[in-house]
Amino acid sequence: MANMRADKVAMPEQAPDIRNKNFEEVALGYTPEMAVEEAKRCLNCKNRPCVQGCPVAVQIPDFIALVAEGKFAEAAEKIKETSALPAVCGRVCPQESQCEKYCVRGIKGEPVAIGRLERFAADWARSHAEKKSFEIKKNGHKCAVVGAGPAGLTCAGDLARMGYDVTVFEILHTAGGVLMYGIPEFRLPKAIVQSEIDSLKDMGVEFVLNFVVGRSETIDDLFADGYEAVFVGSGAGLPTFMHVPGENYNGVYSANEYLTRVNLMKAYREDAPTPIMRAKKVAVVGGGNVAMDAARCAKRMGAEEVYIVYRRGEAELPARLEEIHHAKEEGIIFKFLTAPVEVLGDPDTYLVKGMVCQQMELGEPDDSGRRRPVPVEGSEFTLELDVVIVAIGTSPNPLIRSTTPGLETNRRGCIVADDATGLTSKDGVFAGGDTVTGAATVILAMGAGKRAAAAMDKYIKSKK
Repeated sequence: MANMRADKVAMPEQAPDIRNKNFEEVALGYTPEMAVEEAKRCLNCKNRPCVQGCPVAVQIPDFIALVAEGKFAEAAEKIKETSALPAVCGRVCPQESQCEKYCVRGIKGEPVAIGRLERFAADWARSHAEKKSFEIKKNGHKCAVVGAGPAGLTCAGDLARMGYDVTVFEILHTAGGVLMYGIPEFRLPKAIVQSEIDSLKDMGVEFVLNFVVGRSETIDDLFADGYEAVFVGSGAGLPTFMHVPGENYNGVYSANEYLTRVNLMKAYREDAPTPIMRAKKVAVVGGGNVAMDAARCAKRMGAEEVYIVYRRGEAELPARLEEIHHAKEEGIIFKFLTAPVEVLGDPDTYLVKGMVCQQMELGEPDDSGRRRPVPVEGSEFTLELDVVIVAIGTSPNPLIRSTTPGLETNRRGCIVADDATGLTSKDGVFAGGDTVTGAATVILAMGAGKRAAAAMDKYIKSKK
């Protein structure tokens, strides 16, 4: 019988004044009883609007029905039919703007907690289900994947299931891409990411780390090595800066660098080998999920005051509502309608000592459809700071495009590829995720990797 309560079963969490001092996971997950109760809220709609909102077409009502019956291992297997990283997606995907956005239960209350149930099923299976041995019939063909982020991992997994020998080339010393270096431990424990990577290794996927495509070897070199198709999912790791005076003072970080030092290099540990400034007053410029992650990390690194400086209003914040809510609970201070004008520094030590800001007001909509921020004359003020973290966007590294003749890119440096297949202007090269869009979510990147894998399979078969 359906559970007709209007609200979701609440997710247990660490208390804000405790969690903002540690890097342990904030959300603690459902118990089996909670999961079954929440799963029974699903109406198993005939037209399945939630599935239509999922970029990788997880059969949501089917897996939720299995959770409701207590068949947790089967639920996890149902998710894995279309999603390579369920434990990851259950934690970091923006369900509120995708699957849950279309849930019928959301019309007169809260939608079914699809993400929380996905996380529960994946976690339960990892802890309780027997590890499966993979017996995949090889087809004698091999493919290369550039980048071990969510797009590359998904593409590699799908190709491996089809029987291809797959090698993933990763620039860093650890696979996982943004899942490892970008998203903090308190949102996505790295052991979970590693578990997903290990499952791909069990399927025969080979990982080559510390390998810079475009420097160690070019894409054309990979073809010469016998790879019949190449997927490029190298991400968008090149940070965008503000271009204001004083931006070169010591203590100005890109969010990429700051989060990489904290997450991948474990700077929050006392014995960490990477240097990082442990500031008392920090400003993070930007309003997306990356800005929230950086601000919440800075708080945990010991900062007494952490500001989010965002040039539009709260209604325009692009970050997930859950992340904004958690940031506020943890004591992050939001400075809306505020834009940086200049970073101030000590002329002797060259260290940051503040930032001049200007109040803004919203004018007419710009090309993005959002109202354009307009400076308010004479409204400048100064924040006293030790560190400034810039989180206003990224673009793909230019190395691949500069070393790959015949590869078309747009003015932002993103690889131009067909949306449906990932096929680029260069024969045999496919691309997806941030490499193509410049700013995809984890689940959108996974969808791009999945579509590319299917297209690569079709491409290679056509060459036989």
